[in-house]
Amino acid sequence: MSKILSTKENLQVLYEDNHIIVVNKRVGDIVQGDKTGDKPLSDVVKEYIKAKYNKPGEVFLGVVHRLDRPTTGIVLFARTSKALTRLNDLFKNRETQKTYWAVVKNKPPKAEDNLVHFLKRNPKNNTSKAHLKEIPESKKASLDYKIIKELKNYVALEINLHTGRHHQIRSQLSAIGCPIKGDLKYGFDRSNPDGGIHLHARNLKLTHPVSKEILNITAPVPDEVIWNAI
Repeated sequence: MSKILSTKENLQVLYEDNHIIVVNKRVGDIVQGDKTGDKPLSDVVKEYIKAKYNKPGEVFLGVVHRLDRPTTGIVLFARTSKALTRLNDLFKNRETQKTYWAVVKNKPPKAEDNLVHFLKRNPKNNTSKAHLKEIPESKKASLDYKIIKELKNYVALEINLHTGRHHQIRSQLSAIGCPIKGDLKYGFDRSNPDGGIHLHARNLKLTHPVSKEILNITAPVPDEVIWNAI
């Protein structure tokens, strides 16, 4: 289920119905308003809904989860309060399956592996450091990865998250010597021209909060040389 339904104002809508809307986030978009004052993706989606359905007054839109600003890919929003409550429960109980693609600098030690670390967040520089053993105020983080393609200078990985920690993929891959392309914060040596990083929320599988249908949504990767090579 990856057909793009609309690209109005550069908004890639991957799926929508009366209860939810799923979009493909671009590099630099913030999901929800923050101290920067930049226009968030949530406002863009509200404007899209208001215009498409000629809705009078304020449009309801619930933010269910977020993606880091330099990251691309699937973001799910709730269009009704009932859907928001149920989706929050699905995410809280880890009843969704999220798959990411990442392009990293070095080949990992193993072709596929389960990584378990304890992440401690540093609010001063907005990073999380991965530790092999539990330390005070750390949270357990777990993911699986596998190599999906080896390129000339990079390696593409597919990642399945088991926990949803702050900067989890970025910090865990950095901890095994595989920083994500463009990710200066976690050890890559130079930035990408667009300021983003090569981390993409590729696929989301979940039970629809109202119809109970199984949704399997895939987001196309950005139109860029390295992504296109994968």
